[in-house]
Amino acid sequence: MAQVLGEERELRRVIGDGDAVADGEVAGLSEADLVALFRDLVLLRTYDERSVVYHRQGRIGTYAIFWNHEAMQAGSAYALADDDWIFPSYRESAIGLLRGMPPETILSWWRGHPAGWWNPADYNVASICVPIATHVPHAAGLAWGKRLRGEDAVAVAYFGDGATSEGAFHEGANFAAVMRAPLVLFCNNNYWAISTPLPAQTRAEALVDKAAGYGMPGIRVDGLDVLAVYEATRDAVERARAGDGPTFIEAVSYRAAPHATADDPKAYIDLERVEEEKRRECVGRYEGYLKRLGVLTDAQAEQIRAEAADVMRAGIAAAEAEAPADPGLVFEHAYADPPPQLAADLAELRRILGGSRG
Repeated sequence: MAQVLGEERELRRVIGDGDAVADGEVAGLSEADLVALFRDLVLLRTYDERSVVYHRQGRIGTYAIFWNHEAMQAGSAYALADDDWIFPSYRESAIGLLRGMPPETILSWWRGHPAGWWNPADYNVASICVPIATHVPHAAGLAWGKRLRGEDAVAVAYFGDGATSEGAFHEGANFAAVMRAPLVLFCNNNYWAISTPLPAQTRAEALVDKAAGYGMPGIRVDGLDVLAVYEATRDAVERARAGDGPTFIEAVSYRAAPHATADDPKAYIDLERVEEEKRRECVGRYEGYLKRLGVLTDAQAEQIRAEAADVMRAGIAAAEAEAPADPGLVFEHAYADPPPQLAADLAELRRILGGSRG
């Protein structure tokens, strides 16, 4: 059971520090579950680190980094059933890996290649949402639809702290609450909405306070503690599945990496705080917990990392083996009634591309 730390506004936490703060535990998780969670964390971390390198080599475009957000993603996803739905934002672009999505599919999405499109019904993972908060009403609508059909599936919508200042968030949250939709609103509060700090966008003392305005419960959790995130999400999912409506989860952290590869945060971020967060990053923190518990050895941890690296190497090779996309795709679905000039534009683009390849 998570400890509730009153001095941090009722912030739930399970993992201690191996010294002054004692470790807790979560009922219902076996040793195999604990190791599986570590495997998920490592896979996400490996994907993120390799994608940053991939970008620096000019092999993908701008990439939204999620380093040190892995505990929020792995912990919450582990609390879901296979029939439950995930609605990711760009910060959760790789969460499909936890549902069996090939890494080359997500890599292709970042490369702007049509091989990066997938049928959401294949994984119960909606398309990656880049506009802020616009997927929250979609998640609420799907969850409500599941309830109307008598199905017990739950939807989880992931978004950042900045999304809570958007109208689409309000509309989705209010609709879900009124309709008692089985929805979990998962807020990744990493303090920064790109370069806007939390106090500059809201007067709420904590984002979880906003839940009361929609008539739903709120849970505030340490976003770097994968077990606390799992337990909080499990509680919210059970509540939703029982027909009691949505829950707002605020997972608290501090962004320790740039917003994206196009961002230089040195002008606005607290560099001392960043170094502090790097020292207690979520993957190493959980690894230490498992080793103190005696369920993970150094050799096992290295083997898991090697397996994740192999998965990524194969994914990168598969993504780059895709044939170049037909440029006609850019034109074919733009107009129901294409203007005459469009055909000439496409012909000119084909000529230019043909010349550049020659």
